[in-house]
Amino acid sequence: MLKTLVVIPTYIEAENIADILRRVRAAAPSVDILVVDDNSPDGTADLARAAGEELGQVGVLVRPGKGGLGVAYRAGFETGFERGYEVLVQMDADFSHPPEKLPELLQRIDEGADVAIGSRYVPGGSTPHWPFRRRALSRIGNYYASRMLGLQVNDATAGFRAYRSVILQQLESASTRATGYGFQVELNYRAHRLGATIVEVPITFNDRVRGVSKMSWHIIGEAMTLVTWWGVRDRVFKRFPGGARRQRRFPTPAPAPTEAVAAAVPVAPDDAKADVASAGATSPTAASNGNGASTPPLAVQGDTPS
Repeated sequence: MLKTLVVIPTYIEAENIADILRRVRAAAPSVDILVVDDNSPDGTADLARAAGEELGQVGVLVRPGKGGLGVAYRAGFETGFERGYEVLVQMDADFSHPPEKLPELLQRIDEGADVAIGSRYVPGGSTPHWPFRRRALSRIGNYYASRMLGLQVNDATAGFRAYRSVILQQLESASTRATGYGFQVELNYRAHRLGATIVEVPITFNDRVRGVSKMSWHIIGEAMTLVTWWGVRDRVFKRFPGGARRQRRFPTPAPAPTEAVAAAVPVAPDDAKADVASAGATSPTAASNGNGASTPPLAVQGDTPS
């Protein structure tokens, strides 16, 4: 199995974080997990650390404050690039993305796909209990994005995805602009322009049961504004004509991560000791996790003083 990191961004997810980590570990025992928390005031990061001690191979990166979904994922991807992960997965902490579908997404990557999307809008996918208004808005938004940008996917706004790291590096994910859910469309768009092989896996998308939704009209407006600009730019200014042939090239090395980011992922035993000393914490013993012969545990440290 390819070396995989699952990135889970959080903000005020104390009611969900421990359970989602346990279900991810049960569904995919060999993956590493990185929780990127936007300094949640409800103690989400502390609960993630506690669950990580129980489960193993769970890192927690605490950012200074709420910066948005795209900012959190960029920090998580930077970590994955630096530590040599071959596959990066993004998913929510509120159970809207079923962890049990992780093995199928990863299998599609193993079979040769560059991007595997957990899709609501392919045969077998569903959005149970959604009212007509919400289902209609989601469908219209997806149709608009696909038509404006020429995307050949059914669920352009889906947030449950697996990527080959080399593709994300070629997409220059660190330079993306969107901070909210428009980030999903932006990555889809860049992958499409690159000529990446994108597949969709049907999922059942469930509404959150616990906690508060982060969706807002500002987030929706940002996504629609960016989609409109990208579509107009490509058609009128022809700055980024579509249909480019895929070019597999050696990825440009990612920029060096911050000290906090580097401490949130597996490190060599000697380095791990130094990180533990500086963070004032202890780490469990290294153990085999299926990503390699033996992987040291995830060190846990944040951007802000504990």
